[in-house]
Amino acid sequence: MTTLLTLAVLVLVAIAIWQMTKIFELSQLKTDNQEIANDSDNKNNGYLLFAFLIFIYGITIFSFWKYSKFLLPEAASEHGGEYDYLMLVSFIIIFIVQTITQALLHYFGYKYRGEKGKKALFYADNDRLEFIWTIIPVIVLAGLILWGLYTWTNIMDVNDEDDPLIVELYAQQFNWTARYGGADNVLGGANVRMIDIDRANVMGLDEADSYAADDVIVKELHLPVGRKVNFKMRSQDVLHSAYMPHFRAQMNCVPGMITEFSFTPIYTTEEMRMNPDVVDKVKRTNKIRAEKSASGDEVLDPWEFDYILLCNKICGKSHYNMQMKIIVETEEEYNEWMKQQKTFAETVLKDETNPAFNTVEGVSVGQ
Repeated sequence: MTTLLTLAVLVLVAIAIWQMTKIFELSQLKTDNQEIANDSDNKNNGYLLFAFLIFIYGITIFSFWKYSKFLLPEAASEHGGEYDYLMLVSFIIIFIVQTITQALLHYFGYKYRGEKGKKALFYADNDRLEFIWTIIPVIVLAGLILWGLYTWTNIMDVNDEDDPLIVELYAQQFNWTARYGGADNVLGGANVRMIDIDRANVMGLDEADSYAADDVIVKELHLPVGRKVNFKMRSQDVLHSAYMPHFRAQMNCVPGMITEFSFTPIYTTEEMRMNPDVVDKVKRTNKIRAEKSASGDEVLDPWEFDYILLCNKICGKSHYNMQMKIIVETEEEYNEWMKQQKTFAETVLKDETNPAFNTVEGVSVGQ
């Protein structure tokens, strides 16, 4: 905040000095009229164009060097590689076009600057030039759009092939709840109108639906590596967005309807923790946390990487805290974990004194 105020004061001081300078110039009776640019002004502006060109190239190179380390690591889902490649190609094309067009813009701005006695030459129209600068962007953009549509179609092809695991992500201010289809891998019916707080049926499961009896409700998402997962998403209150950045997955959770997304995890949590980019990020993060702890500001424990589910819609005052831990593990580890979870029939339907869903100690969930 102090830095922001300092910058604001400096800007205001600069404006004040500039205004005082203009007042001083206007007070001089013999001052020449400077409102009309002369050859010297045009030449100086041309040099300034080159200076600005160097600046934008410099800040671009600096940004790549300084901030590339904050990019996400390698995609942890099967479709993520194709998604990342499409984005990379798009960025490369944009970067090349931006570099060339900015260089030409500033160069021609200097070369054809106004000079006394020189008359500008212009074309009223030129069909060949107009065709060239129209058809090239059309071809490039059409190619990117068609490629993007093809990629989008593949990513959004949510089907029941390959025996997918069925999981529901239930969003509410300000936490997530996951529901598994149980032994039959089929989710029971649910509706927000069936929510019964007195019976601890907080997700509105249909207690008369036999498919709901073996559903497993948890506060920590476990996924088996290498197995396709079909997500069914609901929202209890407002518009949320299920965002799993490491899997390149995002889908809005809309009240009153079920949205879907599907992906196959390809790296376990332990494998991703060994990724060089993740190792570097953990090292940098823990260095900062150690410095804060040493300064006495606050005591921070070392951080360990985990996949995470976030809300990517501003859904209220505690939106920032709406997150869920995701653990990707082997099929054997997943099956062992699932055996330890209680079903909907064992919690709500059988013993109303038990919690409505399985809780995990140590998991921070927004309240």
